[in-house]
Amino acid sequence: MVVWYRELSERERRTFWGCFGGWALDAMDVQIFSFLIPTLVAAWGISQVQAGLLGTSALVASAIGGWIGGVLSDQYGRVRVMQITVLWFALFTCLSGFTNSYPQLLVVRCLQGLGFGGEWAAGAVLMGEIIRPAHRGKAVGTVQSGYAIGWGVAALLSSLAFWALPEAYAWRALFWIGLLPALLVVYIRRFIDEPQVFKAAHRAAGVRTNPLDIFRPPLLRTTLLASMLALGVQGSSYAIITWLPTFLKTVRHLTSVGAGSYVAVVTLGAFCGYLTSAYLTDAIGRRKNFLIFAVCCWVVDFVYMYVPFGNSTTLLLGLPFGFFTQGIYASLGPYFTELFPTRVRATGQSFAYNLGRSLGACFIALIGMLAQVMPLAQAIGMLSLGGYLVAIVATLMLPETRGIALDQVTGDQVTGEAPEASVLRASTAD
Repeated sequence: MVVWYRELSERERRTFWGCFGGWALDAMDVQIFSFLIPTLVAAWGISQVQAGLLGTSALVASAIGGWIGGVLSDQYGRVRVMQITVLWFALFTCLSGFTNSYPQLLVVRCLQGLGFGGEWAAGAVLMGEIIRPAHRGKAVGTVQSGYAIGWGVAALLSSLAFWALPEAYAWRALFWIGLLPALLVVYIRRFIDEPQVFKAAHRAAGVRTNPLDIFRPPLLRTTLLASMLALGVQGSSYAIITWLPTFLKTVRHLTSVGAGSYVAVVTLGAFCGYLTSAYLTDAIGRRKNFLIFAVCCWVVDFVYMYVPFGNSTTLLLGLPFGFFTQGIYASLGPYFTELFPTRVRATGQSFAYNLGRSLGACFIALIGMLAQVMPLAQAIGMLSLGGYLVAIVATLMLPETRGIALDQVTGDQVTGEAPEASVLRASTAD
């Protein structure tokens, strides 16, 4: 990280750390819910299906919020939308700790999801547009590792809360702390300017933002394939991450503290996976990186869920498990930024990412339903393995975009059958 980071300008660095902190803190708030599923099931007497719906509803809401956030980002700017969505997300995370019933938490979780989706939509595009092409993949992918930091903090806080407090208070306290750190990030983001490529596009004569352009040729094909890729990656990830603490407690018979420790190991692997994937996506290209990680995800996921072994092996496999299943995310941000032209970049990127998120979120509820008729491990494995196959197919049909200059992106470039030409034009423009 040191070499390429030194080459970044002050503006690029401020943007990098602002987005890194925001994504880490948001991931912490989201992951805390996964640790609380077993507690809520016991405290409120809800079923696994209802628990799955809590996760699914929040992710569907985040998909809607992401779509809205993307459209607003193209209209009013990336930075302004980021500030609003972070405040929104933090507020409803805190309010989750004051709920007293399943319906109340369901409503608040949906409202929380709106802010989370909008924050990613604005932040991912902001990073992609400000960071120079030579380091775009490394920078955006490294920022994605903030999610692993957030998950690690969530695992630590969960273990501490259930160790220090009765369960009746521990889960509420975990939600309440979601307010303060996110508010601090808003202060940081006030010092980040709008990208020049965005300002130039809005100053250009005759440029108008029409969200429906992504559903018309030549962008329609890109929109559909990018959505498939997002569905495969996110659906598989949600199937694993959301149900992993429950899997460890009910299948591996670990305590809340023990499950938190195992998830921490998975998180360490995820952090390393993010950083490695970030480097590879610039070194070998977006498509090759996706294909390598997707195939490895399939193999590791199959072994982790279907092969019986003891707790020690579970712990050891947690590192490659987290490395591949979460490291694959590092390419999504830079790749989606490079697939759409500036005038609809946030709209297209947020729609594809969040359509995949909303459909992928259904995996969570489906696992809860399937777990009623089959072992939980088989339910998780079946859906996550299918998701990675979808991601592989979509990747094979999308073009390579490594190194492309964002002001050179057009519908023809990103949907053509010869991706090499797209890269050649980009390198020439640079």
